[in-house]
Amino acid sequence: MSRSITLFLLLFITISNAQTYDVSKFGAVGDGKTLNTQSIQKAVDACTKNGGGTVIIPFGTFIIGTVYLKDNVHLYLETGAILRGSPNLKDYAPFNEVHYGMLYAENAENITISGQGNIDGNGDVFFDKTKPKKIEQEGTKDTRQKGNFRKVEDGGLGDGPIVPLNRPYQMFIFSNCKRVTLKEIFVTRPPFWTMLFADCDGVLVDGIRLWTNMLAPNADGIDVASSKNVIITNSDIRAGDDAIAIVGYDHHFEIPGFKGLRHVSENINISNCNLQSYSSGIRIGFLDQNTVRNINITNCNITNSTRGIGIFVRDQGSLENINISNVNIETKLRTGDWWGNGEPIHISAVTGNKDVKLGSIKNVIFSNITCKAENGILIYGSKESIIENVTFNNITFELTDSKLNYVAGGNIDLRGAATEKQLFKHDIPAFFAQYVNGLTIKDLKLAWTGTRMPYFTNGIEVANFTDLQIENFKGTGSPVNKDAVAVFLENGSQINLNLNKKVTVKKKGVN
Repeated sequence: MSRSITLFLLLFITISNAQTYDVSKFGAVGDGKTLNTQSIQKAVDACTKNGGGTVIIPFGTFIIGTVYLKDNVHLYLETGAILRGSPNLKDYAPFNEVHYGMLYAENAENITISGQGNIDGNGDVFFDKTKPKKIEQEGTKDTRQKGNFRKVEDGGLGDGPIVPLNRPYQMFIFSNCKRVTLKEIFVTRPPFWTMLFADCDGVLVDGIRLWTNMLAPNADGIDVASSKNVIITNSDIRAGDDAIAIVGYDHHFEIPGFKGLRHVSENINISNCNLQSYSSGIRIGFLDQNTVRNINITNCNITNSTRGIGIFVRDQGSLENINISNVNIETKLRTGDWWGNGEPIHISAVTGNKDVKLGSIKNVIFSNITCKAENGILIYGSKESIIENVTFNNITFELTDSKLNYVAGGNIDLRGAATEKQLFKHDIPAFFAQYVNGLTIKDLKLAWTGTRMPYFTNGIEVANFTDLQIENFKGTGSPVNKDAVAVFLENGSQINLNLNKKVTVKKKGVN
């Protein structure tokens, strides 16, 4: 008993001696009206000047513009504390022709944000929520539905997205920082990307809840750019755009403070997360990027999403050494101008920047994946970039009918490509791959549920390939298409098939 009391007293003394900085003692007022940017900045500055400690946001609603976080600062939100973004764009620090978001750190170390409170971007004030953002008709000319593609009825919003107004950029920006931790916080309503880690090393995101307005465009959850040694775990992320995005270098949107110092994102682990997105649950790679490598994704649920996992090369650099296991994916077709078209898994390598040599995708493994989707799995390499060494092991896939087939189905979405056709009509096998070298499909179980459309075709279709292995496939072609077969192979060589005799196989131009 005496030993327990001694330990308790030591812990109490340690906590009591920790340096704490209650923002209310620096003039902050949690009335939901007062602008507290300067008061909270004073608390942060005092904390870091004295060697570090905890800046406390107490109960109340504290309005801020841009606050700069600094070395050795732990920003802690007590239960009932709300840190809310100002509704006035002028309260956010300007950067060229845009504005920073709420919390910004650059060239800093040992920063933590935690607690049971809420960080609210107040993003709803930066959108016109009465109008949907529609795809331009020029972009739909190659689709099956032409001008009716993903049509939103007049006067309605459909699945969004809503129209953005002039808005602050990323809510959280960490630029060239080391040892950054975010734990337990509840984050809501970003006006743009929620969290950006750019050129960072040693990032931990653990146990957060990040809920955006699901109709808000560009409302990504977490973006990792040119960063390394990143862990995202035990979190619930519901995002109007990509829930988690990992890139080597991204200028698709201007990023305040992002210098692209490292040019590589590597050593990234994502685990035990629930993800929802009206774009991709997890996106790896895209435009203006360099290498991304060494990524592990495990024990995650991706539901209510437009695209499950997307792996994209559109520029220089490579995406390599990606392991994805024990993931459940549910995707659907949507109306409105979202990227993705119901694919549970999408891997593509097509030119997006004609001024550089196109990069590559290689060494990707999917294991123990369960999919329920309204479109097929897509592996889309090109002559410029043949996808290499991709393995699917123990995949259960239910391809289901959609009420939106007539306005969205039967198309492939390759947007971001610098080609004439980016969004275009195409037959839909359950599993379609082209321009791939070293594709292995083992223990794929495929079921068609209620599919009615004739554009659904073969179970597995692979074209322009070398070194293909298909083993223990249980499935058929589409039951409503009389010409469909279980496996269709075209223009390929080095084939190893280990299939039940009942599995129908058709070959064309195959050695």
